[in-house]
Amino acid sequence: MDNITLIVSDNNSIRIDKYLSIKLPNNSRSYYQSLIKEGHVKANGKPIKVSQKTEEGMEIVLNIPEAEEIEIKAENIPLDILYEDDDLLIVNKPKNMVVHPSAGHYSHTLVNAIMYHCKDSLSGINGHIRPGIVHRIDKDTTGSLIVCKNDFSHEYIAKQIAAHSVTRIYIGIVKGYVKNDTDTIDAPIGRHPINRKKMAINYKNGKEAVTTYRVLARFNNLSLVEFRLKTGRTHQIRVHMSSINHPLLGDELYSNPDKKYKNLVGQCLHALTIGFIHPRSKKYMEFSAPIPDYFSDILNKNNIKFNENSLSEGGLL
Repeated sequence: MDNITLIVSDNNSIRIDKYLSIKLPNNSRSYYQSLIKEGHVKANGKPIKVSQKTEEGMEIVLNIPEAEEIEIKAENIPLDILYEDDDLLIVNKPKNMVVHPSAGHYSHTLVNAIMYHCKDSLSGINGHIRPGIVHRIDKDTTGSLIVCKNDFSHEYIAKQIAAHSVTRIYIGIVKGYVKNDTDTIDAPIGRHPINRKKMAINYKNGKEAVTTYRVLARFNNLSLVEFRLKTGRTHQIRVHMSSINHPLLGDELYSNPDKKYKNLVGQCLHALTIGFIHPRSKKYMEFSAPIPDYFSDILNKNNIKFNENSLSEGGLL
């Protein structure tokens, strides 16, 4: 076990689990609650309860258990493959699929599926939990995703992502009529200070986040919007649109439930197009994933005819 010792330096009394999540933000508050319940956290040498609060000068000692080695198994899960060669494949990720294994999601992920499809041909740079994964999209976001089959392609694609040279075009349905036809949101994003499942705009400690958007259609107090990303922060589009009071339809983490669309699971956001320089041929390649049925059903019911040409034509639908 690894031991971490913290000395409380202020007299603001808060729950110890919250204090730990602020001081050690790499883990969630619920993670520290679990450590407390399991007896791995002591204050002034004594075990504590989850509800116990900090005191100035208090010594808090955490015994962090060694991480268990989790075996990730290949699973025969169908993949919607948009393109494949010896270096990479482009998949159209469905809704309600986690990209890579994590606590509580060690099976039925995209990684389980690509391990079955690619066998031993996956990059290993991100470790056995994330083989082939060079970037990700949220569980309930659908669309285009690059998977790398070897370390050469992984490093080449990763450099393009870091340089913000990968083309990433999303489409989404947001609440309300977005006023400006086009605009750019430039606001840094970091972990939410209280709700560790959320991200938030944070001008003090956040990382650069830039989203350019264009309204494609306005209908029934909703807007169909195209997004182009300069950066790729966690929940970037979701946080930015919520910050201007136009959260994504169905996104209950950043807005209230939608009674009119109560059967909608998760946010209406689709990674439509991905473009990059191929690591082997050095040629620019671009792929688009067709919008999913749940998304097109909403558009069709409102007589909105979307097609990929809408993005290049530059006007409203």
